[in-house]
Amino acid sequence: MRIFHLLSAIALLGGVATSPLSASEPIKHRFLCCDYASGKVSIVNTEGVEEWRIEAKNPQDCWMLPNGNILFAHRTGAKEVTLGKEVVWEYTAPEGVEVHSAQPLPDGNVLVVECGTKRLVEVDRSGKIAREVPLVSGPKVGTHGQFRGARKLANGNYVVTYMTDRKVAEVDPSGKVVREQTVPGYPHEIVPIRGGNWLVTCGDGHQVVEMNAKGDIVWNLHENDLPDNPLRLMAGLQRLPNGNLLLCNYLGHGHIGKNPHLYEVTTDKQLVWSYADHGLFKTINQVHVLDAAVLAKPWEVER
Repeated sequence: MRIFHLLSAIALLGGVATSPLSASEPIKHRFLCCDYASGKVSIVNTEGVEEWRIEAKNPQDCWMLPNGNILFAHRTGAKEVTLGKEVVWEYTAPEGVEVHSAQPLPDGNVLVVECGTKRLVEVDRSGKIAREVPLVSGPKVGTHGQFRGARKLANGNYVVTYMTDRKVAEVDPSGKVVREQTVPGYPHEIVPIRGGNWLVTCGDGHQVVEMNAKGDIVWNLHENDLPDNPLRLMAGLQRLPNGNLLLCNYLGHGHIGKNPHLYEVTTDKQLVWSYADHGLFKTINQVHVLDAAVLAKPWEVER
């Protein structure tokens, strides 16, 4: 069942509702997404139809690159593929390691965070490690629970989500922590935004928070702030140019088939769009919006 929802009256089945602001301009999104449980990376058009997909084991991060190729992280590494599904770049992590994040960088390298080896690596176009940054997680944290999202900053540092440790941190290229903040849940994504604040999805904490440099929560979205649309495990996140947040509502842990996969929420906590197709997807955990008005170089996108 496919559902699009604009907050004008009620959700419509199998179609697009009219916008509360303009009946002639309903919100529609074309997007790239990961489905962790179904094991695929997909492109979905503005009518909610899957137009492209590739199989991947437990994909967790995905990007459309300026050349039109798709970069994604999967359980044991990362790949760049053409829309013809030709692999043009690949990194395979050491045995026993889990990979849950990959970010394309302006110099052509790809940032990968590894659970198990506890490190960030920048991998060059030949698939070799160009830089390694050590990370420290709690001594009793198992491989699967160590890290999720990680991003490189313009200043050369990195931000990392320490999932089981319930914290997010900025580290320099030597691995030294220069900023660290605890969060109300198990963080899955951290998005640095203009002004130095961080947007963090808090996993099974069922909320999204914006934190300033002092660690104060200056904005949050709680589990039941969207009437009849509860926040489940909050995973991926993209901040759109208009300030709205596109949120991945991961439906694992007992919620498959029960709620929308994606929510678009305004800063005053109004739901203006949602997406669900439970026949097509089980657990969308990351999204990259491909709208013409949103497309930019990946390292310029707030996600």
